[in-house]
Amino acid sequence: MLEICMLCRVFSLILLLPFVSHAATFALPEDGSNVIGKNQVHIVEAKETFAEIADKHHVGFLALLAANPGVDPYLPGEGVILDLPTKMILPNAPRKGIVVNLAELRLYYYDPNGKDVHVFPVGIGAIGRETPTMTTYVNEIIDGPSWTPTVSIRKRYAAQGIDLPVTVPPGPENPLGNHALRLAYGAGQYLIHGTNKEFGIGLRVSSGCIRMQPPHIEWLFNQVKYKTPVAIVNDPVKVAYSDDSLFVEVHEPLTNDDGIKMRPETTMELEMWLEQNPKDSALVSGMLATQTGIPQLL
Repeated sequence: MLEICMLCRVFSLILLLPFVSHAATFALPEDGSNVIGKNQVHIVEAKETFAEIADKHHVGFLALLAANPGVDPYLPGEGVILDLPTKMILPNAPRKGIVVNLAELRLYYYDPNGKDVHVFPVGIGAIGRETPTMTTYVNEIIDGPSWTPTVSIRKRYAAQGIDLPVTVPPGPENPLGNHALRLAYGAGQYLIHGTNKEFGIGLRVSSGCIRMQPPHIEWLFNQVKYKTPVAIVNDPVKVAYSDDSLFVEVHEPLTNDDGIKMRPETTMELEMWLEQNPKDSALVSGMLATQTGIPQLL
């Protein structure tokens, strides 16, 4: 019952979170490192909520929750110092086009200039309707998409007493928003698209597509071209070498089809590091348990 009440409070906060007009842009490290951004903190002001703080610093709402376990997201308390998830390790994928890491609910767009990466929070497929990992490309760029719900979606809505039309035309009632990028994977059923709802970003709520805030997908829509490469990965544990040290970033793994939360698996690089540096085992075990999503240096 406590978990249900907490979830209701989280959703109520998300409904208060306005769409962000832009996302974070980071310069790619010139030294070949995979670490971008920097550690930041926020001192909570009177009556501030996590929703307002996340909006102010352009970070994902749930990412802010994970970075500050035990803090009340509705009334964190004046003067409380919050860690901001504004430092991150790049996903283990080629630095080109679009990369989505499902485990962290983030989309990375690598600027063709080779100097910058733009990072956005996204919504992904719900349990039972997972967004698959894939290596593909943008197959169609759609301005004003229409939505043709599948038979399974129509049945799911019908069970809730909602009779969906065969096709929803472009407009404010369209759940795909005003812009969409169709991926070549499968039968083309997966899209990166906007939304007409002010929630769902940073959550597992879609039928498998990647959902973005309307200003974000509008910006991305104007950047990508036909056949822009897209890689969708699922890496809850990311690592990056820095001189003789190792950065480790751990996110909560996606719950599987059976509703079971999995413990994040270590990577080959991390296993090799621990073989040579067994003194770090306790620290890594703690990171795997807490899953704050903030890189730590071993």
